Amino acid sequence: MRCPFCGNEDTQVKDSRPTEDNSAIRRRRFCPSCSARFTTFERVQLRELTVVKSNGQREAFDREKLLRSMRIALRKRPIDGDRIDRVVNSMVRQLESSGESEIPSKQIGEKIMEALQTMDQVAYIRYASVYKDFREASDFNEFVETLAPEASPGL
Repeated sequence: MRCPFCGNEDTQVKDSRPTEDNSAIRRRRFCPSCSARFTTFERVQLRELTVVKSNGQREAFDREKLLRSMRIALRKRPIDGDRIDRVVNSMVRQLESSGESEIPSKQIGEKIMEALQTMDQVAYIRYASVYKDFREASDFNEFVETLAPEASPGL
């Protein structure tokens, strides 16, 4: 593993342990060249996934991008970071075990929408506003009206 500070390729593992949900191995590393310490995570990857964008462009699946979009939608909401990680891990496992190596971006967006709908209604609406490309306030109103009546009292 290359040191992120000095680029030395010979780093040493000082400590290894599983993460709380046992989905990855957390490794504390030490660089003998610059004496820096850093952490890496090792995850199981069932298959190499490729995301097919709506314009046909293909790019490698990036778990961190999925996690980042969930965290943005859930920013300042009362949802524990560990819960977000568990949901993202579950989504990645579903995608990897689907049997397909090319996943349409629309399918990933729908999975995020499903997860957010059960986690937090505000985050669900935030994500939907970007995912569904809301352009006016009336777009929000129409979307909120499609939610269950008990989820949107007085709106």
